[in-house]
Amino acid sequence: MNILYLDFNGVLHDSMVMRNRKRGLYLAKAERSFFEWMPILDELLAPYPDLKIVLSTSWVRAVSFDTAKYDLSPGLQDRVIGSTFHHPGLSQTAFDTMSRGLQVLGDVERRKPANWFAIDDDAFGWPAAHRSKLVETKPDLGLSDPAAQDAVRSMLKAL
Repeated sequence: MNILYLDFNGVLHDSMVMRNRKRGLYLAKAERSFFEWMPILDELLAPYPDLKIVLSTSWVRAVSFDTAKYDLSPGLQDRVIGSTFHHPGLSQTAFDTMSRGLQVLGDVERRKPANWFAIDDDAFGWPAAHRSKLVETKPDLGLSDPAAQDAVRSMLKAL
């Protein structure tokens, strides 16, 4: 199995996501919209129908796994097989104190995919030995950045 570990903020839309009890989640930049760069990911993944997705986004904790999954396009939803947070031996506190890189690596150790890579705008805490598996996006450009798209294409070809 080949897996993409997918973050949302700074990848599928701008990273400046705010949360308010009354408004819920919203983007700090009014000219931006949620999931505005999702069609780019749909297009990039189209030639790889067997690639699965594990959600490695804080959205799973903020709004629930099901809500996060169903915010994606139908094509991406069909690829989602879980999230980094869903593990019976992982407490909420432990999850919250881990870097994204360690969250992903923990999931890799549990699932044991044949191949994997991650797309995220946060490289903090990614172990050097696995840094080459990360496509780091720019928080304000995400997948709209041609360099990020090229990096994803390279990862996909390497699978």
